[in-house]
Amino acid sequence: MASRQPPLVPLGDDDLDAALQQTPWRSRVSLSSIADTAEQFLGQAGFDRGPWLAVVLAAGIAAWFILPSAAQWVGAIAGGLILALGALARWKGREDRVHLTTALAACGIVFALGTSLIWARSELVGSEAFERPVFAEIEGRILDRIEQPAQDRVRLVLAIRSPEDGEAAKVRVNVPLETASPDLTEGAIIRAQARLMPPAAPMLPGGYNFARAAWFQGLAAAGSVTGEITIIEPAPASEALIPSLQRRLSAHVRTQLDGSAGSIAAAFASGDRGGISVADEDAMRDSGLTHLLSISGLHVSALIGAAYLLAIKLLALWPWLVLRVRLPVLAAGVAALAGIGYTLLTGAEVPTVRSCIAALLVLIALALGREPLSLRMIAVAGVAVLLVWPESLVGPSFQMSFSAVIAIVALHSSAPVRAFLKTREESWLARLGRNTAMLLVTGLVIEIALMPTVLFHFHRAGVYGALANVIAIPLVTFISMPLIAIALLFDVVGLGAPFWWLAGQSLNLLVGIAHFTADQPGAVKLIPQMTLPTVLLFAAGGLWLALWRGRARLFGFIPAALASLWLYLTPIPDVLISSDGRHVGITGEDDRLLVLRDTRSEFTRDNLLELAGVEGDPVPMEQWHGAECSRDFCALTLEREGREWHLLMSRSEDIVEERALAAACERSDIVITDRWLPRSCQPRVLKADRRMLEQSGGIALVLSGTGEAHMRTVAQSEGEHGWWRGRQD
Repeated sequence: MASRQPPLVPLGDDDLDAALQQTPWRSRVSLSSIADTAEQFLGQAGFDRGPWLAVVLAAGIAAWFILPSAAQWVGAIAGGLILALGALARWKGREDRVHLTTALAACGIVFALGTSLIWARSELVGSEAFERPVFAEIEGRILDRIEQPAQDRVRLVLAIRSPEDGEAAKVRVNVPLETASPDLTEGAIIRAQARLMPPAAPMLPGGYNFARAAWFQGLAAAGSVTGEITIIEPAPASEALIPSLQRRLSAHVRTQLDGSAGSIAAAFASGDRGGISVADEDAMRDSGLTHLLSISGLHVSALIGAAYLLAIKLLALWPWLVLRVRLPVLAAGVAALAGIGYTLLTGAEVPTVRSCIAALLVLIALALGREPLSLRMIAVAGVAVLLVWPESLVGPSFQMSFSAVIAIVALHSSAPVRAFLKTREESWLARLGRNTAMLLVTGLVIEIALMPTVLFHFHRAGVYGALANVIAIPLVTFISMPLIAIALLFDVVGLGAPFWWLAGQSLNLLVGIAHFTADQPGAVKLIPQMTLPTVLLFAAGGLWLALWRGRARLFGFIPAALASLWLYLTPIPDVLISSDGRHVGITGEDDRLLVLRDTRSEFTRDNLLELAGVEGDPVPMEQWHGAECSRDFCALTLEREGREWHLLMSRSEDIVEERALAAACERSDIVITDRWLPRSCQPRVLKADRRMLEQSGGIALVLSGTGEAHMRTVAQSEGEHGWWRGRQD
């Protein structure tokens, strides 16, 4: 007899959910198991969570710059808040989820705060640029005077009425040095003829974004003064005490020391870099020593450290005070005043403010008997700067200064380095050797930490910077800056000359090291193809390595390795087209850069060379044997991966017969011009005329063998941000 089968009973919804939850694949990938793993990982990590909140704040600010539209900015803020509320709603009160809940809630709120902060900052301080170039008589009050004797000019920031609509506007103008009288100081009202231009967007993708910088400075235009300047109302005697003192100090230093030494000494004493020549600036940059010219951590730390040691030694000579007051607290107060005064005197730039805040935190830690150097201290300083100037996050100064300090603290906080530097019984020679080796390793780590940022912003980096810094940093910290301070002190009684001579010799040695290092073969590496995703991967890997502890920090090598691979696979552009269509650069045909027009503009020339990754003088296309140039056009054929690309580029503004132009366009793959082209001009791949370039900005093209031209444009990184919106309207 056949066995009887039990009747089939349909499953209810609850039974179905229970059955699914019991399947192995469902349990392995369930949200609960992922949360368990995350909770266990966070609980056992043993790292300081404070610095990561500063990183999340920076990520929220960065998201606003990266995302193109207001809808996406709102989405980023909402996403952060939803993450926080979701974590609290799901796991609030559960002891087995306390670390995960706290981390997700804090990160979501701080991320939303960062995006909201920079958006609000942009709306509050941003200023709409002039619609078009203006040549007019302007009248306004001087807000700031910037000395730049190395460029034979003085820069003035003015508050004026716009010649276009009469609205209040802030502009920056260059004044020739011979016409810049000492009476042109903060608070004076002047009248002059000026040529004003809207702040320029990047000439090419990856170029310097002056429009963005001007937006956050509130500048509506920049230009130059022509002719004489009439002072309508002189500056009040009480106006701008600190800028006046800064200029007087800088001028005094330059009268004591001439040449390169005097310009660099003035930069150290007052923060005035306007006297440093272009050759010295380039040498310091290519040798990896340019950070010494910006008043930041090294200078502020040296001054505050010297003030602290001097104060505590002098105060210790007073027995009555020693018995009644804690000297570290009093010495910390003296050093803090010295640091704040130096920060104000040198212009209170972002790196200086950041360094001053960090140094004050160190002084507080010393006064309280706590560990003075920690990543949490750096995080507090970073958050303080970002809360006041969130836009500084995208500038090279903020990124380089914090990258260097984080690398130093993370390196010296690691167990191997602590063991290596541990005090032990040994000869002075062995101790000197260990300290020198550690200085070299520190310089190398700093160079590695700074390399992605330097390549992203400047497209070039010094290779031998670690070696140069081994000599230059101790030279500046322990010889040059103390000698400048002593010389200024003895100048009060007219006895500073011997110390100025010694300071001059040390600074001449610094300049000599910079030029010697920069002139070595292979001293500079040009990498123009560093893109935003690449540098973000490097930053993520570096932060993970620095902020995490234990073996988990090794995961930071994964994004760094991916970034290195991405950088290697990213090609150098074959064709560079400026935003106005007048300048074209061609790479890959020679070791040199081919250019459509020879130009006297150093800005244009340097942009084309840097973003092409080429050194040396460019070659005008009409002198290139592979180009056919007439008065109106240049035609050039490029071969890439076995395919020929035919380029047609205009050189003049003369009218061309439409039928002939249409025929030439039909034979070309890419047509580039600074004029409006008719619809009858239809190249096979790309028509980069004024109509297109006004929407796209500068263009970088990579030509492939498949007939595709991979294009990067300036507009792709600008979106709906205020400094670009006027260009699209």
